[in-house]
Order: sequence, then structure tokens, then C-alpha cells
Amino acid sequence: MTTEHQHQGVSVGLKPGRGWLRRNFITEVYLPSLFSKRRGSKRRGDSARPSYPALRGDEICLTWIGHASFLISWRGLNLLVDPIWSLWLKVVKRMRHPGIRLDHLPAIDLVLVTHAHFDHLDRRTLRRIAAAQPIVVPYGVGNLVHGLGFDRVHEMRSWDTLSLHNVSVTLTPCHHWGARVLHDRYRGFGGFHFKFGGRSVFHCGDSAYFGGFKEIGQRLPTEIALLPIGAYEPPMKREVHMNPEEAVRAFSELGAQTLIPMHYGTFRLSYEPLDEPLERFCAEVNRRNLAKRVRILEEGLPTVF
Repeated sequence: MTTEHQHQGVSVGLKPGRGWLRRNFITEVYLPSLFSKRRGSKRRGDSARPSYPALRGDEICLTWIGHASFLISWRGLNLLVDPIWSLWLKVVKRMRHPGIRLDHLPAIDLVLVTHAHFDHLDRRTLRRIAAAQPIVVPYGVGNLVHGLGFDRVHEMRSWDTLSLHNVSVTLTPCHHWGARVLHDRYRGFGGFHFKFGGRSVFHCGDSAYFGGFKEIGQRLPTEIALLPIGAYEPPMKREVHMNPEEAVRAFSELGAQTLIPMHYGTFRLSYEPLDEPLERFCAEVNRRNLAKRVRILEEGLPTVF
């Protein structure tokens, strides 16, 4: 890995892959999605406030909202990563309801966004969450969140570390890209590694598989790894996301203790069926005899670790 890659992450090539015109994403995926009923429990989202457990000592509570959105709670602090409650990404339909209502969140102390893509940086959601708390974003992304109601905007580069509310946050490299629109490829991107006292959580953000996971694990020992497993058959045939087998390989190279899959089942962003990522993931986990080290979270259900 070059010095530039170590500090900036690895940007994928955006040239379409070979054979990308052989299938029609509009007719195969987009139009059928428009006429499909949203899944997920509206009962929990519409009425019942989640029962957030009282945490003791260094216990961590993770609540998966859906896609890459997580609420992370520790010692009275609440962090929100890649929050998106919108039911549409412009014209792309959300296929599963958010796990909880946005107004059923606890008070949020810190917001973090891994990159500027619309399914991770949702300005409508961020504006509703903002309550004069800080927000952390990669370099070049700050102008997208200024003026939304946050009191401070911290921009980070790969391997930068920031301490806020007794939590140590490090931006890690990944193999992706950060442009919100085609001409702004200067924007940064990455994952976040959190150190909570003697505990640690790694949120990978978006990433194709690359050789950097071993280095991340060596530099930042990780207990709980949140790794993406979906959107691996994109219409342009670019290698921009990990498939389930690659996510399990990345987990092994990280040397983490617990693997939690994410980034599947919420938005139909590529050709694979919504249920396929989790099915392939479970098959690979069983093949490698890793079931005791994997936790599959239910959207909206606070889970203590």
C-alpha cells in the first residue's frame, strides 16, 4: 500500500466493469422495487418506544436502525453513525422500514458519517437529529453538513484520531470513493474505529475487499466489527462493496472477536435479491465454523455486549 493510500484510503476505479450493459437494472430491479411492499415492523416503528437497557460498567448497547445506521450507547453517551430515516433516496425506494422512529431516539451526543453517498449522508435526517452536538465526517465532507444545526464539524483524514466525550474515534481507510456527485471526487471516505474504555467497535462504512483490513486490525485492536455484506452486484459492475464471503475474510484479517453484518436488506442498490446477502453470509459463517462469533441484529432491537 502506498503512502498516499495509507493516508487517504483506496479510491476505486469508477469505470464501468466489463459486460455492464448485458443486464437492464431499470427493468430487473428498479421498477419491480417500486411496486414491492416495504418490509419490516411498522408496529414497533409507529407506536412502541424501544426499551433501552440500563448499562453497567463498560457494557455497550448496539441498535441497528437498518442499512449502515447504528445507535451505539456506552456510559450514558449515545453515538449515531450514518443515520438515514428517509424512505426514498431521491428515486430509490427504501425496502425496509427503519427499525425505530427517529423521535424515539435518546438524546444524541455525537453524530458520525462515513462518506457523502446519499445512503449514508442523508441531509434531511441529519437536520432533524442536529441539536447543537458535534458531527464527525471525513475531510472534504464538512460543507455538506454545515448549517444543519451541529455546533462543531470535525473533518478527519485516514488514521486521524479524535477524542470526544471520553471516546476515541479513528478514521480508517477503506476501498471505496467519496463523491456525492460525479465532479466532487475530492471528498474523503472511510470507516470509524471507536475505543470505549477497554472496549472497541469498528464500523467499516462502505468498502470493497482490500488488503488493508489486516493493517487496521494490527493498528487498532477490534472487539466488535460491523461489516457490510450487500450491494455486491452493482449495475455498473464496479467492485465497490464486499460480498458476504469477502466480509467474513475481512473479519478474519481484522482479528476481531465478534462480527455483525450490516448494509443489506434496506435499499435495492444492486442486482442480488434482498434476502441473498444474509443467506450467503450464514452459509459462509457455518462453513468456517464461526457461528459463535457472529451476531445478527434485528432492526430496532437494542442489544447489549
